[in-house]
Amino acid sequence: MISRVPVLRFVERPWSFLYPRRCMQRSALNNSVWLLGNAGVTTTRVFTRSLKIKRSSDYMTVTNKGRSSVKTHTCGELRDSHEGQQVILRGYLQYQRMGKFAIIRDAFGKTQVIIREEDIHLQKEIINTNFESYVEVTGVVHLRPVYQINKSMSTGEVEVLATTYQVLNQARSDLPFLIRDYSKPKEPLRLKFRYLDLRHSELQANLRLKSQVAKKMRDFLQDKEGFVEITTPTLSINTPGLDIEMSDVTIEDVKQLVEDLVIYAWPPHLPPISSPFPSITYSEALTLYGTDKPDTRFDWKLQDVTHLLKNCGASVLENAVLMSGNSAYSFIIPQGQDYINRKVVSAWEDVAQKEHSEAGLSVFKVDSNLMLKGPNAKKIFPDRQTQLSKTLETQVGDIMVLAAGCTNSVLGLLGKLRLQAANVLEKAGIHVRNPCSFNFLWVVDFPLFEYEPDSGKIMAVHHPFTLPRKDDVDYLYTDPLKARSQHYDLVLNGCEVGGGSIRIHDPSMQRYVLQKILGIGEKSLGFLNEALDSGAPPHGGIALGFDRYIAELCGSNSIRDVIAFPKSIEGRCLMSGAPGDITEEEKQLYNLIVKSNSVKKDF
Repeated sequence: MISRVPVLRFVERPWSFLYPRRCMQRSALNNSVWLLGNAGVTTTRVFTRSLKIKRSSDYMTVTNKGRSSVKTHTCGELRDSHEGQQVILRGYLQYQRMGKFAIIRDAFGKTQVIIREEDIHLQKEIINTNFESYVEVTGVVHLRPVYQINKSMSTGEVEVLATTYQVLNQARSDLPFLIRDYSKPKEPLRLKFRYLDLRHSELQANLRLKSQVAKKMRDFLQDKEGFVEITTPTLSINTPGLDIEMSDVTIEDVKQLVEDLVIYAWPPHLPPISSPFPSITYSEALTLYGTDKPDTRFDWKLQDVTHLLKNCGASVLENAVLMSGNSAYSFIIPQGQDYINRKVVSAWEDVAQKEHSEAGLSVFKVDSNLMLKGPNAKKIFPDRQTQLSKTLETQVGDIMVLAAGCTNSVLGLLGKLRLQAANVLEKAGIHVRNPCSFNFLWVVDFPLFEYEPDSGKIMAVHHPFTLPRKDDVDYLYTDPLKARSQHYDLVLNGCEVGGGSIRIHDPSMQRYVLQKILGIGEKSLGFLNEALDSGAPPHGGIALGFDRYIAELCGSNSIRDVIAFPKSIEGRCLMSGAPGDITEEEKQLYNLIVKSNSVKKDF
C-alpha cells in the first residue's frame, strides 16, 4: 500500500483500489508499500508509476470493429456511402425467407442480404442453412428502395446483393432457442445455454457498457487520484473486504470521492447527473420510506397517523397503537382505485400475515366526500376520517394504505407495499417512476449494533470494525444499542450500490467491541489488533457493488444480465455443471482431503 502513513488493509475481493491520502492539503506519495498477507495464496500487483494521460469527458467509442483480414466490414457498418462497393460479411444467419432474403447478424448489428431470382443455387444453400449458423456473404452494396428503408436498423438504408454464400459452421437444427429480441426463453434455459444467450444484442450491449465504465473508473482512481490497484488473495480467511481504502479521511471525503468517480465515469448516453448527492439518515429513511434503501423517484411518503387512531372509534385500530413501541403509519396511492383491486389487497394481507405479523393492515378507498370505504371504515368516527384525509391530503379516487402495530413491522410492511403498489400501477400503464431518472442518495447514521432476539446477543449491524460517531462513543461503554455508526450506504433508485465506513483504528476500542460487546475471542481476529498495535492510521473506505450498479444503468432487473457467466440462485453454473466432483489425481495435486458426509475441506 502506498501512503505517507502505511494503511492497514485486509482484503479478499478480487478488485480493489487502495488510496494513499485524501485531505484538503495533499502530500506527495512515497514509495513505501505495506501489505499484511492473509492465510492462503496471495498474488499482488502494485502499480506505482504515475501515468499522465490526457482525458476526455466523453466515453470511449468503438472505432475498431474487429481486426480481420477475412471480412471487409461488420454487419452494422454499411451505409449509403458504401453503395457499389464489393464487401465480405460474416455473421450468424438470423432469418431467411424462401432463400431470396436473409438477415445476418454479428456483434455490431444486422445487414439485409438479397439473392437474385435466377440464382437458384444460392437460394438452395440458404434454405438448407439452419438459423444461427455462422456464414460468409460476398456481394455488392445497393441502396434500398425508399419504401423499404428500415430506420430501426443502422444499416437500414442499404442491402447487399449476394454473389457468393458459404456456411462456415452449420448450427444444429434443434437449438434450445433462437436469438429474438422480442421473445427470450426463461432464465434457467438461458443460463444453461449461456454461450447461445450471449448472442442477444442486449447482453452484448450490457457487457460493453460494463467494460467501458470499469475502464473509466480505473482511469479516474489511478491516473487522477493516485490510487494503487492490488490483486487480493484468492484464498483467505473471512475478513472485511472493501474496494476503495483511504487513510486520514472523513465521511465527507469518501462521499466526495465517490461522487466525483461516478460523474467521471457516467455514460454520456444517459441523462446527466450532478453532485452533491442528497443525504438522509437511517432513521429518516425508515420513517419516510419504510426501508434503508429508498427509491426516491416517486413520492408516496409514509406519514405518522398514530395520534389520529387514538379514540378513533375502531377498537381494533385503537388497541393496535396503545402499547409502547407501537404506532400507525399510512401512505396514499394517487388515483389508485382503478388498479388496487381485491386480488391485490388479498396478496398484501398475506404479506402482512407471513412477513410482518406484528402489524395490522387496512386498505381504504377515498370517496367523493373524502370519507373512507373499506374494512373498519364504518367504525371510524366521521370526524377522524376527515382528519385522516386532510392530514394525508387525499383526493377522490385515492387509495389509503394504513398499518398499525409494532413500529418496525409497520414501517417494513408499508415500505414493501409502497414498491409493490408502484409496480401494480406501472403494469397497468400508469407512469409512477421515470425510467430515465437516476436518483442517487446517501444513507447515513446507521445504528452500530442491534439485538438479535433468537440468540439473545448483540450483533454488529454491518461489521464489528466500524467507528461510532464521535458524539456516540460513550455509548459503547454504557448502552451500545444507542450508538450510531460512521457507516454510509450509496443508494440508486432504491438499490444499494455501495456501502462503507470509517473504521476503528484504536486497538483498545477494537478489543472492547470484539470481546466485551460481541463476544468474539482473540483467536478469531487477534491478528487485526496486532496490526492496529503497529501504528495503523485512521482510515475508511467504501465497497461498490459494481454488477448491481451496472444493472441499474442498463435498466436490468437482475445482475445476471450484466455478468457473462453468472451462477444460479443455488450457486451452480448451469452451463458447465460446476461445482463438480474432483478426481483423485486433483486431490493429490492440490493436497486436498475430502471428509465423508461433510463439505469441509482441510488444506
